[in-house]
Amino acid sequence: MHGGIVRFADRLVLSEIDLAIGPHERIAVIGDNGAGKSTLLGVIAGTVPLTNGKLTVNLPGGISLAEQSPNYPLKATVAEALDMLLADVRQLESEVTALSERLASTPEAEQEPVLDQLAAAIDQWEARDGYNLDQRLESALEKLGLGELQRDRLVDSLSGGERARLALAAALSSEAELLLLDEPTNDLDDAAILWLENRIAVHRGALVVVTHDRAFLDRVATDIVHLESGSLRRYGNGYSGFLKARETERQKLIATYAAWRQNLARQKQLVSSNSVRLDTIPQKMEKSGFGHGAFRARGRAHGAMSRIRMAKQQVSRLLDEPAKLPTDPLSFTPPFESIDDAADSSRLHVEPLLSARHLRLGEDCGGQPLSLDQLDIGAGARILVTGPNGAGKTTLLRVLACEITPEQGTVEHRTGLRIGWLRQDLDAYGRLTLQETFAAATHEYLDEAVEHLLSFGLFRPEDLDIQLGALSVGMRRRYELAVALAAPCDLLLLDEPTNHLAPELIEQLEDALDNYDGAVITVTHDRRWKQRALKNPQTMHLTVELDRVRTDVNAKE
Repeated sequence: MHGGIVRFADRLVLSEIDLAIGPHERIAVIGDNGAGKSTLLGVIAGTVPLTNGKLTVNLPGGISLAEQSPNYPLKATVAEALDMLLADVRQLESEVTALSERLASTPEAEQEPVLDQLAAAIDQWEARDGYNLDQRLESALEKLGLGELQRDRLVDSLSGGERARLALAAALSSEAELLLLDEPTNDLDDAAILWLENRIAVHRGALVVVTHDRAFLDRVATDIVHLESGSLRRYGNGYSGFLKARETERQKLIATYAAWRQNLARQKQLVSSNSVRLDTIPQKMEKSGFGHGAFRARGRAHGAMSRIRMAKQQVSRLLDEPAKLPTDPLSFTPPFESIDDAADSSRLHVEPLLSARHLRLGEDCGGQPLSLDQLDIGAGARILVTGPNGAGKTTLLRVLACEITPEQGTVEHRTGLRIGWLRQDLDAYGRLTLQETFAAATHEYLDEAVEHLLSFGLFRPEDLDIQLGALSVGMRRRYELAVALAAPCDLLLLDEPTNHLAPELIEQLEDALDNYDGAVITVTHDRRWKQRALKNPQTMHLTVELDRVRTDVNAKE
């Protein structure tokens, strides 16, 4: 693809995109939600037309696209949906059958052209391993948790995750030369993800995948394509190479900005120093040797004025073309900042922030029945909560935050405990703008709130006047993160914090938490997050399973 441009109405989604995909490359596309990642897959697959530019495709082995939210025909059954997803392979099968029947009814003297067509069709069919297609499909459905799915069931009755996994199973079974996968690890358990990674490892063709899963990126991708503001940049050496390259870019940006500020200060100093010098030069002075009369001291003044003019021009140029201001690494507002007395502050770091005793949570609490005998959370504690979907992890957080009253037991908070939430389920917002809502959440004046919000690098100035109800899911997630970063709190509750955030931002969030002195309770499925958390010997691991919460310190997965 060369010079690719995609517009949706007045919105420019992709701009001057250049991307070449080799026959065996493994490319991962990352970026913020709404950056155009799914659109890029659609362009490659031919389902999204280019507004401008050129797309060249040379793939005799075909393309298979597994969308994150696939569309199926109305009233289609599972069997019909699978046939639609595998239409190109099924078409090859039909051609082989039709040509075989035609050959049987063709006189021997006229069979040569039909034989040539049949041989070509069989070659294509065998290249896609068509004989074993149904066997591969059944295996993929089983591994992705759809083995018991009735083929006559309507696709409309499936959940969004099941519909996506149906498309993924078909794509992986197709033996297409190019696989395009959009968030393939969503809604998969660890066993299914491991199978997916192994399946991709033996894929003979090329792969382009959109994913937020950093562990998946680390294992699968050889190249990273980063989409930002409609443009892409490609990085080699996998996910680790991408992170190193981005840090190098950041350091160069810091150096460039420092040099710009230094040059600006130097030019301003030149203006100031030469202005002082000019003021000391007399406008008129006695002409030596003549006793009376005067003339203007143009020689000395002219040099100073010239230097002032040149320095002012440089200042104007530097201000018109400022260096990009690098954002600081993410950091949380320190906890306990409202405590002025040093002795009281020391005491707070010893006494528990939260104590739970003999908790029993029934179905009335909004989830599965759970029990927890004892939990004490002190300043600096790190608690990792894991378990299957629907086990009650979010409910446990809400009980600990005293949003839900347990059927039995007690939860006690230290007096004045401040809790910060990064929730899994994002609220529907009203008509207030981003800057207005942030100012209200942080109790800041609007001007201060704008400066504070932009300092995180999570939003652009043009985003500030967007109503929160009109923000994308990813932008709302970044807003919630900004509030959690800005508001001083003693206990952070993070419910699936990696959802809807770009991988690079998640790395920054983890680094920020390493430097946060308050306590943190995290619920996550993110494998890389869990691996990093469990490397810390002080991490307490709470496993929500069946009807109880199992507590492990120094647990390793």
